Amino acid sequence: MTETKEIVDRYQRTQDGFDAVLAAVPAGRWDAASACDHWTVRDVTGHVIWGVEVLRRHAAGEEYTVRNGPAGSETPGELAGEDPLAEWRATREATDAVVTDEFLDRPAPAWYLANRPDVTVTDYLALLTFDTLVHTWDVGSALGVDVTMEADIVAPSFSLARLIISRTPGTFGPKVKPAPGADQQTRFLAFLGRSA
Repeated sequence: MTETKEIVDRYQRTQDGFDAVLAAVPAGRWDAASACDHWTVRDVTGHVIWGVEVLRRHAAGEEYTVRNGPAGSETPGELAGEDPLAEWRATREATDAVVTDEFLDRPAPAWYLANRPDVTVTDYLALLTFDTLVHTWDVGSALGVDVTMEADIVAPSFSLARLIISRTPGTFGPKVKPAPGADQQTRFLAFLGRSA
């Protein structure tokens, strides 16, 4: 399997995991606190929807100008609407339809390019994989749903996190010291300021 296909595969499997956790959210718990500081389960869902919607709009040649979805936003839950699971699934399905092999080699969405003109849509998929993986745990752990991350997804996500994480208010907090001998998932979460 080529590196690009591996990235796409990890992206799809991570989205499957997020979908499974969202499907387990009881109807009255969408506004419960998540493990992501200052965000409810609905907020986390809206944020992940935003990231996928950025990709879909990029495929259509549009810049997605909605500002309440990025990290640190105050009201990303608005993007999840009254039925967050249905909104997530509709956005995912619409985006999957446009993520073609030809599209993967295009430059990444403008906000992710920054000063790196060589970054592609495939690289953005790796970012979405990392982000969705972490937020799957944020939702699951807050609701008592066990989230076990696949090792072959954690490893590249951990490597990416080491390169891109900025610890600013509303994004990632200070690292947590994991217990000696902690597994890869625990060390990954601790690096992101989360206690497993």
